[in-house]
Amino acid sequence: MAGPTTAERGDRQQESSGPPPAGRLAKRRLRLLVVLTAVLLFLGGGTTWVLYGSGWLRVRHVSISGTRMLTPADVREAASVPVGQPLVSVDTKAIEDRLRRKLPRIDTVDVVRTWPSGISLKITERTPVLLVRKSGNFVEVDDQGVRFATVSQAPKGVPLLELTESRSGSAAASLRRFGTDRLVREAVRVAGDLPPAVAREARTLRIRSYDDVQLLLGGGRVVAWGSGENGRAKARALTALMKAVPGARHFDVSVPTAPASAGS
Repeated sequence: MAGPTTAERGDRQQESSGPPPAGRLAKRRLRLLVVLTAVLLFLGGGTTWVLYGSGWLRVRHVSISGTRMLTPADVREAASVPVGQPLVSVDTKAIEDRLRRKLPRIDTVDVVRTWPSGISLKITERTPVLLVRKSGNFVEVDDQGVRFATVSQAPKGVPLLELTESRSGSAAASLRRFGTDRLVREAVRVAGDLPPAVAREARTLRIRSYDDVQLLLGGGRVVAWGSGENGRAKARALTALMKAVPGARHFDVSVPTAPASAGS
């Protein structure tokens, strides 16, 4: 029998050097997929162990900043940070909620993981703008009207609220219309708008009605503020007036475009 011709041998060589069959490609892809899956599982398991199982990334210390009246010990106790737990599993929102609930003096708090092993608590305390007398003590009120703390001694530079609830005339009508709580909010609004220099001198903030707010300053000086509206304009007018007439004892900025002063 005659052997394969030259043309037949060339055809066979072309067949053997062509692309591999589909079955062989599928097996290669399957092996590659298995290898990649094994690598990913190994890396994932290792990462999980490092984050949760190892002792490297666990809470070891708590840093506290921003306190003024509160002490770091107060904050640390209220926060109850789970020292020793994996850092990645610490519920920062729960820590924030505990601090706000237990320490109303806190205005804002930022709870931050500081890798590899810390929790940072950045505190901003509320600042009182007004005091309300209560049973011989003083309740501190911030510029949002939040009554956040009761202290036995009045802080310096914070005016005391004096609410005169008249039962007759226009003041009584204002009380009936707005209610005591609304008048207190107006007083807080006024206190928050006071220029810093005036706020430091303010002794009492007296409110008789919605549009009748007075400031009693040191040295017997009195400021007629009017209502809580246009507070910034009134603050600017009062600052300018006190500079222009430093010896005056009575100032009226109830109409900020036409401020007036009297006495000396």
